[in-house]
Amino acid sequence: MKSHFASSIALLALALSTSCARAALSPSDAAPAFSTPASLDGRTFTFSLAEALTRGPVVVYFYPSAYTGGCNLEAHTFAVHHEEFAAAGASVVGVSLDDIGRLNAFSADPDYCAGKIPVASDVGGRVTRAYALAVRDAPARKDTRGQPIDHGLAERSTFVVTPDGRIAAAFDGLSPVENVERALAAVKRLAPAR
Repeated sequence: MKSHFASSIALLALALSTSCARAALSPSDAAPAFSTPASLDGRTFTFSLAEALTRGPVVVYFYPSAYTGGCNLEAHTFAVHHEEFAAAGASVVGVSLDDIGRLNAFSADPDYCAGKIPVASDVGGRVTRAYALAVRDAPARKDTRGQPIDHGLAERSTFVVTPDGRIAAAFDGLSPVENVERALAAVKRLAPAR
């Protein structure tokens, strides 16, 4: 009896910690609109979610930091599949707490964004927190270029937003490649309804 009670308490604690860890927005929720500095192929512009949605669904993916292993792979994979997203009528934007100077380099880097996908600067984490995502302090470390990372880190999460501003799909806890694959599958499911 005592071990059954202890097991039940352990399962309850696990369920509570899992639900607290996943506090992000869910499908059918309204996606918070935002406008913020962004970079495409090394050029700065203002990214507006509302404006992007006038052209079709938008994949908004949050990532910890440019020039880090998983984020490099994720940006590269989004860039490789850029034409498939466009064929489904969707666009993609990455969001991190990196400053715009760092993102200008990352967005043009042929090994990562390759000038195909924009990345938006959320210095301070306002947009990240609007999507109910945690921002954690970065441990003292350097990026893959040997430069220090001097900003907070967003958790890796992706939202597919429909033109009416609703979240059609939301996921996290995936590998960078799975994140892209799930986003692409989600926009392809939306494509016939357009």
